[in-house]
Amino acid sequence: MTSSYIAPAARETWQVPSFDTRLWLGRQHPWCVVIPVINEGERIKSLLARMAALNIENIADIIIVDGGTTDGSLELSALQQVGVRGLLVKTAPGKLSAQLRCAYAFALDQGYEGIVTIDGNDKDDPEAIPRFIDALKQGVDFVQASRFVAGGVAENTPKSRDFAIRFIHAPMLSLFSGFKWTDTTQGFRAYSRKMLIDPKVAPFRDVFMTYELLAYLSYRAPNLGYRCVELPTVRRYPKGEVPTKISSVKGNISVLNILLKSCLGYYNIKMELDK
Repeated sequence: MTSSYIAPAARETWQVPSFDTRLWLGRQHPWCVVIPVINEGERIKSLLARMAALNIENIADIIIVDGGTTDGSLELSALQQVGVRGLLVKTAPGKLSAQLRCAYAFALDQGYEGIVTIDGNDKDDPEAIPRFIDALKQGVDFVQASRFVAGGVAENTPKSRDFAIRFIHAPMLSLFSGFKWTDTTQGFRAYSRKMLIDPKVAPFRDVFMTYELLAYLSYRAPNLGYRCVELPTVRRYPKGEVPTKISSVKGNISVLNILLKSCLGYYNIKMELDK
């Protein structure tokens, strides 16, 4: 029995928001790319077209997890034309972390060995996806995209966000996790199956509803000794527009609160294994 096996008793403890499976063509590859979206309009269409041009579907299955899109951008026949194999629609409350729990549980149940996540707002260059998968193949458990390491590109990043990442978010997570991070608010990442099913990590809990899961995993994975790496990527913000679901004041305060809780171990699973 390998470390990738999920015992039925353990699987029953996962708290996964309800979702509908609108499209599922079956698993073809050991790896998948999860794309969380909600009303991304032309941005998700552009991202999927770029992924199709790179033939990503030939190395990983593409799964979209929708938080309740109403703009008509996720028409099933159009998705299949650009290589999408799955569309999950969250029907329960919650934001990004709830969406990711839906998709990650689904992917693990399907037997995927690793999951790449890229935001659906077309800020990230999907050309890095094959490199993420190569890192997973080499035994890395957590791949983080970074625009700030050598070879990375940060274009039109809002100055306030750049400052917060470089001087608050990344330094704090680096200090408390023991791994030197540079770009910790990025949703462009990859995780190994082994890490996600670890009961010490326990990502399938209802405490992860908004943006908690990203900061928590950046803290918890290196804290538990998992192999982490940052790879250079390109992140471009469109001029004069900041495509994000985080509101400017209330949302940023919430992100800082989540950061503090993560660094102080608030989200750690309380069990004998932690002692």
